[in-house]
Amino acid sequence: MLENKLGITNEVELAKEEEKITKLKALELFDNKIIDKFEVETFKGLSKIHEYLFGDIYEFAGKIKKDNIAT
Repeated sequence: MLENKLGITNEVELAKEEEKITKLKALELFDNKIIDKFEVETFKGLSKIHEYLFGDIYEFAGKIKKDNIAT
């Protein structure tokens, strides 16, 4: 179970909330042309997009994780 900012401890519930939040954030990213501010096709840009999409859910959003999160 990934530690999250939402305090959710159920994997199914977390997956549902993650999907809901990231879909809304993706719409914002494109509709408000926020994506144009990122260096697309670079690691820096990809990490900024990841941070934008998942930053409300996970502390590690946009950062390189050294821990294995696959469990």
